[in-house]
Amino acid sequence: MHPKVIALENEIIPKKDIPVFYPGDEIEISIKIKEGEKEREQIFSGICIAKKGIKNRETFTVRKISYGEGVERIFPVNSMFINKIKILKTRKNNKISPRAKLYYIRNKQ
Repeated sequence: MHPKVIALENEIIPKKDIPVFYPGDEIEISIKIKEGEKEREQIFSGICIAKKGIKNRETFTVRKISYGEGVERIFPVNSMFINKIKILKTRKNNKISPRAKLYYIRNKQ
């Protein structure tokens, strides 16, 4: 990677208030939504099925069932639109294997 890109990434300060969570954890993400001039907060809750990347490029994928359809959304960890992340259940309580990517959950009902 180019040295200027590396220097720029090192200048960006990561968020400190992000809890440690893993794929398989049920989480609730509070997101800022801007509609016109108004700003509101919306909650997206579901199961984290994947985490990838390092440092400032880290992202995680959350899946939820909405009106019978599966909805997945990818969030950057250091996004300015994420207010807070709350862990509802950890994978230790669930009987989900400790895998890095839980894409097989897409086929489950």
